[in-house]
Amino acid sequence: MPSLSFAIRVLFACCLLVATANHLRADFQHGLFWEYGYGESAHWASRVFWSALTFLDPLAALLLFIKPRVGLALTASIIVADVAHNTYYVALNQQWLASFYLSQVAFLIAVMLLSPVVWKAINSRQSNAQPTQD
Repeated sequence: MPSLSFAIRVLFACCLLVATANHLRADFQHGLFWEYGYGESAHWASRVFWSALTFLDPLAALLLFIKPRVGLALTASIIVADVAHNTYYVALNQQWLASFYLSQVAFLIAVMLLSPVVWKAINSRQSNAQPTQD
């Protein structure tokens, strides 16, 4: 039976892959540096950030399994930055109840609440795998 840590990493990876699919759809439909409907108010740095997520989200999903600590740190960094960044545009446009924003906030809460479980399991597994020196 998969461990709780593994199940949480699968959940995180699924969320990241859904985000990847959304970014890929936007990239194919509107181009790589699309302004996500914010027009001229979308700064160039924001467009670069949103485009970078097309590559960073699947990288984090992969790293959750091959380098779990790095994947967990990248996942947390991505969602914290994404919510902080998008909050600017949400505030400008009064989109507090937009589904894209609420889902990002929900994922941020999940990552903040569940990451310590994964981190503890990774540390426990690695300390058990290291031989003791007497």
